[in-house]
Amino acid sequence: MLIVGCGDVGRRVASAARLRGETIYCLVGTQASAAALLENGVSAIAVDLDKTAPSLRGDWDQRQIFYFAPPPASGREDPRMRRFLEALSQDVRHRIVYISTTGVYGDCHGEWVDEQRPANPQVDRAYRRYDAEQQLRAWRAAGHGEIVILRVAGIYGPGKLPLERLKRRLPMVGEGDAPWTNRIHIDDLVRVCEAALARGTDGAVYNVSDGRPGNMRDYFDRVAELYGLPRAPLISLAEAQDTLSAGLLSYLAESRRLDSRRMREELQVSLRYPDLASGLAASRGAGD
Repeated sequence: MLIVGCGDVGRRVASAARLRGETIYCLVGTQASAAALLENGVSAIAVDLDKTAPSLRGDWDQRQIFYFAPPPASGREDPRMRRFLEALSQDVRHRIVYISTTGVYGDCHGEWVDEQRPANPQVDRAYRRYDAEQQLRAWRAAGHGEIVILRVAGIYGPGKLPLERLKRRLPMVGEGDAPWTNRIHIDDLVRVCEAALARGTDGAVYNVSDGRPGNMRDYFDRVAELYGLPRAPLISLAEAQDTLSAGLLSYLAESRRLDSRRMREELQVSLRYPDLASGLAASRGAGD
């Protein structure tokens, strides 16, 4: 298989595939990342998708593809996806699993959201992901291959908890002002990615979360309690406008509860961490 963008999720997918005896090829953004993968026995090359399309020939033209590379940090389009799709050979019918974001739904005012809900991106980071989705749909419609789109909730797990923020005593709004949020443990996300490649319906979208929506304030408080840290100082929503980062404010402005039944039923995924309590306990056990 070919993995495009081998960060935390990509490395875990590659590791699991290697244990099954599969051969993995990775496209990464830096020479340092490529060298680290090569040291672990994974074929990897560095490609700057902001500047050039990769050369995908021979062993690098794999039928099975995970696309985990993020879009650029600004704008409303994803030119990286465009360059990658242009580089794929038309002699091979590829199958691509793409990690998108539930942010493409926009603010749903706390309502339950399934995959039938129309996309309504409201911030640039969501527009970029939705643009990549649309490029993949056009590529599929042209008869080039199959796609499975995973709209992924907030990822947590070892190395992905707000510990530094809590240690720095950065504030957070109260539970009454905090939106509904949705999460998936990184280990479960890897299993969903594998299931999507093996069993996902061509052209389908799957919401990826544990199906147990929570409250952003509650999430911060649970992490603080588990690690023996002080809770984040309480501020009002009005104070947050002048205190919190623009990125965090954009998350506070969107509230939705994800229905992930399609993921569980069609992909036949049984989550290892079906709720935040079990996933946080495992993260602590992993030494985070």
